[in-house]
Parts: sequence; structure tokens; C-alpha cells
Amino acid sequence: MKKKIDNKNSIYFFKYYPICSKKKPFLYTYTIGIGGNIGNVIIAFKKVYKLLNNKKINIEKTSIILKNPPFGYLNQPYFFNSIIEFSSNFPPKIIFKKLQFIENRFKRVRLIKDGPRTIDLDIIFIKRKDKDMFIYTKDLIVPHPKWSERDSVLLPLIYLC
Repeated sequence: MKKKIDNKNSIYFFKYYPICSKKKPFLYTYTIGIGGNIGNVIIAFKKVYKLLNNKKINIEKTSIILKNPPFGYLNQPYFFNSIIEFSSNFPPKIIFKKLQFIENRFKRVRLIKDGPRTIDLDIIFIKRKDKDMFIYTKDLIVPHPKWSERDSVLLPLIYLC
């Protein structure tokens, strides 16, 4: 189902997006942004959901899927974006590597900054036992540095189950 929210953004409801779960969370809670604009992105989102949801990672919430214009590099198709919140006992470094593995599985290529992509998985926030975590390393910065400036994050967060 599609719903227009303004001149440039639309929201979509598909299987797994949005969902709410009442399973008991693990030690860490991750909020990740998922996006893409190459290929069948909706099918890719469903596959990402299935790849993440297992005995060691519990998807607790997902948002609607937002279709929105690109930013930065503008000569590309509109993006689909959503938010996934999950819990795990895996520490941030392991989750970061898992997300990179999934991006590689979908043949994610980084040729142009903010350019087209099959799938993009960004850690937006991390909590450990309900306390916000802050990470600043060469490879990973949490909270994501530009999350509050992007409709592709803010609008799905509003619609997070």
C-alpha cells in the first residue's frame, strides 16, 4: 500500500515493514537505517529482514518504507528507506561487520559519495541495557553523524512501530 505524504515523499507498507515484536531483548539494541535505489529494493529489504532475524538477532521493530529523492549526488533514481530496530548480544564491532557482509552480498559498490546503491545499512543508534552508546572510530561513528539532517532517517523514525 502506498501513501503520499508530501510533494516528494511517499510511504509504503509491505510484509515485514512495519512490524512490532514483544520478544525479550538482548544486551544491545541497534537502530539501523536501510536504503537502496538499484534493482528491486523492496525484495532486497525483505531479504535483509530474513538475514538479520535469527536466534542471535531479534528484530523488534521496523518502520514504514519511505520513497524519497536522493541528496548529494542528484542524478540517480529515488531511494527507498526504512528503519530496523533489533537486539543482540553481539557487540557493535560484530554487528558492523555483519552489516558490511550483507551489503557485500547485495553487491554494494561505493563509486560516488551518496551515489546509487543496491543496499545501504547504517547503524544510527546503539543502546546497551537502555543506555545510549557513543562510538567514534575510523570505521564507525554512533550516533550516525548526519541522522538528524536526513528525511530518509527522520520520517521512518516517526513511523517506527
